[in-house]
Amino acid sequence: MATTKGPQELILTFMQDIYYAERQILKSLPKMAKAASNQQLKDAFMLHREETQGQVERLQRAFEALGKRARGQTCEAVNGLIEETEEIIEEFPEGEVRDAALAACAQAVEHYEIARYGALIAWAKASGLQDVVSLMEETLAEEKKTDELLNQMANKSLNQAAFKKAA
Repeated sequence: MATTKGPQELILTFMQDIYYAERQILKSLPKMAKAASNQQLKDAFMLHREETQGQVERLQRAFEALGKRARGQTCEAVNGLIEETEEIIEEFPEGEVRDAALAACAQAVEHYEIARYGALIAWAKASGLQDVVSLMEETLAEEKKTDELLNQMANKSLNQAAFKKAA
């Protein structure tokens, strides 16, 4: 029989999920940068790696605010997204087509993170955990900014270059 869990456990479970995810993303971003041929895309991945380090630190502070030790819980969703990215790197030769795919893979990760942080913010607000809300809002803003940057790069140059080459 399942034990009864409440809102605090839900917040903690999602924080453990995204903490694990962010740490895996930290490992993945340098590989993505290395696999990209477009310098702007490489730079975006490395800039986001720096931001991600700050996001991990913010999550650690959020765990402290809850009186808990920061620890991750395996996030199969992000593992799958990273695995998909690694398959793209292996299956597509370096160049414009791979760059377009890498941007799309990175956006998939951003969308997952945006959804998780959005839920955490809503739940932390409902629970009166203003310290957690503030930390998660800062991270959510960075994730949205990164998603917008990737979207602009894809629509202004990466996709055109990939599909112009294919024509």
